[in-house]
Amino acid sequence: MSELIISVSGLRGIVGQSLTPEVAIRYVGAFLAGLPHRGPVVVTRDGRATGSMLAQAVNSAVMASGFDVKYGGVGSTPTTGVLVRELGAVAGMQISASHNPPPYNGIKLFGSDGRVIPGIAGQRVIERFQAGSSDWKSHDGLGGLQILDNTTSKHLALVLATVDVERIRKQRFKVVLDSNHGAGSVMGRELLTALQCDFHILGDTPDGLFGHPPEPTAANLISVAEKALNFQADAVFCQDPDADRLAIIDANGNYIGEEYTLALVMDHVLADLKGHVVTNCSTSRMAADLAEKHDCTFSLSAVGEANVTDEMIARKAVYGGEGNGGPIDPRVGFVRDSFVGMAQVLDSMAASGKSISQLVAGLPKYEICKTTVAIERQRVPALLDGLRKTFKDATASDRDGLRLDWADRWLLVRPSNTEPIVRAVAEARTREAAQALCDRTADVARSL
Repeated sequence: MSELIISVSGLRGIVGQSLTPEVAIRYVGAFLAGLPHRGPVVVTRDGRATGSMLAQAVNSAVMASGFDVKYGGVGSTPTTGVLVRELGAVAGMQISASHNPPPYNGIKLFGSDGRVIPGIAGQRVIERFQAGSSDWKSHDGLGGLQILDNTTSKHLALVLATVDVERIRKQRFKVVLDSNHGAGSVMGRELLTALQCDFHILGDTPDGLFGHPPEPTAANLISVAEKALNFQADAVFCQDPDADRLAIIDANGNYIGEEYTLALVMDHVLADLKGHVVTNCSTSRMAADLAEKHDCTFSLSAVGEANVTDEMIARKAVYGGEGNGGPIDPRVGFVRDSFVGMAQVLDSMAASGKSISQLVAGLPKYEICKTTVAIERQRVPALLDGLRKTFKDATASDRDGLRLDWADRWLLVRPSNTEPIVRAVAEARTREAAQALCDRTADVARSL
């Protein structure tokens, strides 16, 4: 896909085609033109090879808009959120295309509260960008540039404060960290050192020369799983390029997967931390079951990190996250955070004396099926109405597309914003039951 992908939280595109320095400058100008007051702006990037070039364009646009740049170089997305709050910045930007392939890069936008900007603010940025709005300053109104020499200390301290550091240190865990030449190694090394783990980092240099496709899925991590056995590791932690997502491989080389990251940390953290919990409506029901197990209240949000954090703030939630490997701990920040996941999984192992595979065995058991169904955009309302009629015994919600809930399964159908398809996600006690829900969705679409 060569077109620019724009959402309420940022943009992504292929560098040199849809994403050029000119596009980046116009987008940054549109973002900053809507800020109500002046102040510093934090800019960081993941390890992609095109990141340095785009950072120069972004930094120039920030200064040309009259703001001072606090440039952190290579850093993770959750670190960016912490820096915005720590430095009293009015905004932040992370240059990253997350899990997209090497030709891509992008820009993610942060508000002064250190989280990805909410939907309403993001829509206004899109409108200004499309209208060509900016507020370039004259020679006497330009901002300056400061290179940050310490970007991780505050973030590290916040993460460590959520766990029993001494309890973890006593175990001397053996850990493999697969940063895959992204930003995760920068603080990953500091975290594992502070926890006195015996560790080995794969893709330690953040140069974007990915050792495998950057999304941390089972198919992409086959070679990494072998390292668990070779290193006799207690845990293998696998990050995406900007380190806001975490997948886990156990000591036997088994891919645990991103859905289990949030479940593992929730089962541990909620034993002591009581209150409300939020996940998005495509995250495994394990989260809801675990909230009930630990006497916590629970609610769903629409898909998207900004929607999860909106709901968390509104509900004063103690924990939240998304099933793509993104725990969100408000004690650290309202950003998905792979380092929170790493520390809290190790703390769970230390507290229980159990291995990752043993901890997983104690979690609720569900199977997820995901598929896409081709359908013209104008027919989507008819599809959703047809599904409501087909599954009359389900509880329906139109919070985000259509979600249908039963006591032991659920189905979510969401239209794509960029393609003539809907995405169907179903979860049930067995893979066959989940697949049947996806298949029935396709049947209803074909009948229209």
